[in-house]
Amino acid sequence: MKRLADTRLSVLDLSPIIQGGTVADSFRNSVDLARHAESLGYHRFWLAEHHNMPGIASAATSVLIGHVAGQTSTIRLGSGGVMLPNHAPMVIAEQFGTLEALYPGRIDLGLGRAPGTDGITSRALRRDPSAADDFPDQVAELIRYLGPAVDGQRVRAIPGVNSKVPVWLLGSSTFSAQLAAMMGLPFAFASHFAPRLLHEALRLYRSRFTPSAFLQEPYAMIGLPVIAADSDEQARHLSTSSYQQILNLIRHVPTPVPPPVPSMDGRWSAAEENGVMDFFGEAIIGGPDTVRQKLEDIVERTQADELIIHSQFYRHEDRKRSYEIVAAARSAGQAALT
Repeated sequence: MKRLADTRLSVLDLSPIIQGGTVADSFRNSVDLARHAESLGYHRFWLAEHHNMPGIASAATSVLIGHVAGQTSTIRLGSGGVMLPNHAPMVIAEQFGTLEALYPGRIDLGLGRAPGTDGITSRALRRDPSAADDFPDQVAELIRYLGPAVDGQRVRAIPGVNSKVPVWLLGSSTFSAQLAAMMGLPFAFASHFAPRLLHEALRLYRSRFTPSAFLQEPYAMIGLPVIAADSDEQARHLSTSSYQQILNLIRHVPTPVPPPVPSMDGRWSAAEENGVMDFFGEAIIGGPDTVRQKLEDIVERTQADELIIHSQFYRHEDRKRSYEIVAAARSAGQAALT
């Protein structure tokens, strides 16, 4: 049985834009957070592709990965994820082949099949409405570009060929779980925004996993929203920034990250509150003791090999403190085993 002490910790960053902040501020904060996570012993730092989102600055994901990688030393950098149907597989192979050549042994390529945006923006991206239907073929094509060239191969990704960048599949349903199992790839489930199918997706991935040249045993990572602070009360207060942002998303008026408020009372209807709480079904919100206990619980329930923590705050200092508390929780578990 895995425990928190046995589980890798990583960071999922959306390079959030706060109310009154700028995109440049967001990028500086992403670099600062990556350095901070590196110093705390986090394993990887992933950025995610979203478009036309006023609160998310990581749209040009591969560019930002390179920027952060150039200002860190050891932490792995990658995408959580690149929405592959938005792109030609060869272009992604070239981008991540370039990153791997610049930062060897530190680059991951996580792939999703959703657009990462709304329908109108998908059309602006020139995304084919049926592109997701071909996702398995797109993944296979991309993996071929990243592998060794074969005799007679006339089209190669340069850079990219023989770079062997590790490919992950990401998902919020059971589709990618089953595809990852069939292809023998590591799998990350997005329980930081779609928790309902977490356990079913993990069950299918593990039960149907086929060993491959990439992976001999299943490896599952789960995205987890964590709002950690120095007390339960403070964490509940700070979580209202995330609640407001998701509420605005439900209302189809996405916004930058707002400051916390004393209470959500009167700010949402009962149906809206239920929608927001459903979104945060696996969220961990609390002070150090609460966070440690809940992290231990989710590792015990899921037997996750890795947790990738998404922590959304209005103040950057609060976000850094949250990651400190999570890292300390794991260290406490390791100390208890010695």
